[in-house]
Amino acid sequence: MASVLEIKELHVEIDGKEILKGVNLTIKQGEIHAVMGPNGTGKSTLAQAIMGHPRYEVTQGEVYLDGEDVLEMEVDERAQAGLFLGMQYPSEISGVTNSDFLRSSINAQREEGDEINLMQFIKQLDKSMEELEMDTDMSTRYLNEGFSGGEKKRNEILQLMMLEPAFGILDEIDSGLDIDALKVVAKGINHLRGDDFGALIITHYQRLLNYITPDNVHVMMQGRIVKSGDKELAERLEAEGYDWIKEELGIEDETIGAE
Repeated sequence: MASVLEIKELHVEIDGKEILKGVNLTIKQGEIHAVMGPNGTGKSTLAQAIMGHPRYEVTQGEVYLDGEDVLEMEVDERAQAGLFLGMQYPSEISGVTNSDFLRSSINAQREEGDEINLMQFIKQLDKSMEELEMDTDMSTRYLNEGFSGGEKKRNEILQLMMLEPAFGILDEIDSGLDIDALKVVAKGINHLRGDDFGALIITHYQRLLNYITPDNVHVMMQGRIVKSGDKELAERLEAEGYDWIKEELGIEDETIGAE
């Protein structure tokens, strides 16, 4: 049976300021959901709150993964349960190679004594890096250290492909990418698409969705999802912007001051 990620009436504060004001969203494995919206409406806050960033305080609401209370889990437990966050600004970690980080991450999700075989890991890593058109020396470089913006984003997708989570939460994975890099990143996400993978893609632009066809598109404004539809909604937003939604719903032209 497909896994389900449920977000119910989620309210989140940062430094005492309410950013999310009642987000409701259900994602099933096999589905790709895109969340769009103007700057400062809470999109990235949603991703960080789901994964348990300590700065983001959940004041109300629930998040469940197959009926299990995600908000009661530690950050590493959320990852082990099958959640993955592709970050907007990936961290650099000196002294830890890409391959060592990936192998440790995979083994952290396995039982003791069931660690991934080294040759199996290398074969899988080489295949994934080839698909993402990554230089082979990136596996021996320190994690994201000295990587360009595009290399960091490809590296996030490499982690996604290697870890094979139940759900990928991808926060502006297209930010700063040229068209060639965008196509490669989309190729990696589409590689995982299937009954065992679901995704929440946070993006400002419809261009990524030219290469990853979403099943559902949601518009977030003022800390809530205010409109949902299919890929045609994203196409209209690209052509006309957000003013028509604000006018249709009577939303004032303001943001809440956080992503």
